[in-house]
Amino acid sequence: MKKFIAAILCAVLAAGTLAGCGTATASGVSKTASSQSLSGSVNVSGSSALQPLVKAAADKFKVSNSGVSITVNAGGSGTGLQNVSDKTVDIGDSDVFAQEKLTADKASALVDHIVCVVGVAAVVNPQVGVTNVTKQQLIDIFTGKITNWKDVGGKDQKIVIINRPASSGTRALFKAYALDGKSESTGQALTEDNSGTLKQNVAQTAGSIAYLAFSYINDDTVKALSIDSVKPTYDNVYSGKYPVWGYEHMYTNGEPSGAVKAFLKYFSTSECESIIKSTGYGLSGKMTVKRDALASSK
Repeated sequence: MKKFIAAILCAVLAAGTLAGCGTATASGVSKTASSQSLSGSVNVSGSSALQPLVKAAADKFKVSNSGVSITVNAGGSGTGLQNVSDKTVDIGDSDVFAQEKLTADKASALVDHIVCVVGVAAVVNPQVGVTNVTKQQLIDIFTGKITNWKDVGGKDQKIVIINRPASSGTRALFKAYALDGKSESTGQALTEDNSGTLKQNVAQTAGSIAYLAFSYINDDTVKALSIDSVKPTYDNVYSGKYPVWGYEHMYTNGEPSGAVKAFLKYFSTSECESIIKSTGYGLSGKMTVKRDALASSK
């Protein structure tokens, strides 16, 4: 009898131990044991205009996915597109379509993930005394025909143009939709496409003008100009009244998988929608106008 009772107790204890390890499935593997947290690395480079959003999204994404490491570098849209084409990064961020910067065969190998829209505004040193210009005046300023702020209602002060490098997607958008394709006059050139550095230069350089994504116009250190009395706001971008905007792209070389796929999918969640708006970007679903790739030189 003692041996019989002992055998029953052992059976009960063994059953309890198995129950604590998880519920058995038809395949014989417990659900708890088969549940794996996401892991891996995601390397991103490219558009400095998009960098604040991607960085903020990465920080939030990693809260729920601590096994994923995400590195976000800028350098310009052209750099990001070249990097992802060469497979030296997982994601290439760009303010423009890939075919605007890469050859047709390289562009065709990439998969486009549009995450939002971005507005771009001409910005000036706050002391120039100008808040609005016509589009023709803006073109004349950037092409060097107008060289003093007094000629557009501002101070008697020389206009100083701060140029972005050729790799800049923000430059491509501004040239196409603010300058009607006209080339900028040479001014003070940045050696790399860094929107934070450009903003600082405009704030510290008397008489200066450049252009920034809306996401960087978040204080009084620089002044955004209206064009033909239309303010650079997302309501005006959505309606089509303000013309200087583009889609923000996150390109992969082929279809993504694993941590890269999960990170890109995060941008379509309601949580990330709030991040998109709070960091100064627009929702592509609100656009009443559409835009295709430019037939521009690379």
